Amino acid sequence: MEDNRPQHRVACHCGAVRFLVRLEDAFTTVRRCSCSYCRMRGAISVSAHVTDIDFIQGQENLALYQFHTGTARHFFCKTCGIYTHHQRRSIPDQLGINVACITGVSPFDFSAVPVVDGVVHPSDVGGAPHIIGTLRFDRGQ
Repeated sequence: MEDNRPQHRVACHCGAVRFLVRLEDAFTTVRRCSCSYCRMRGAISVSAHVTDIDFIQGQENLALYQFHTGTARHFFCKTCGIYTHHQRRSIPDQLGINVACITGVSPFDFSAVPVVDGVVHPSDVGGAPHIIGTLRFDRGQ
């Protein structure tokens, strides 16, 4: 079966890391997380399956950060420090892609972004991810 989903170009700030990705549900499911790391990082992510990422260059320039259970794998560029994507703890065959790294997309394109409870993580307590709030962006005049 042919995959007709568009491929999106993704790059870190300095361009050392570049890849193409097909998103699972386009930009309909954007989210933030409230865990200690994501709270400090502040990124908005969209979902992709781990098989839907194709590196163009710089995969060797990615650094890996893991904490707590060590299940989630957070990747960032060794040169500019920008977080590009992570492999999710709650759904390990899924990636969270930093929307700010997708060509032509800005985190400010989304007026309302659900915030998932990463402190009381579904992998720790069972069940589905729980929305604890909404981050809003209102454009000025």
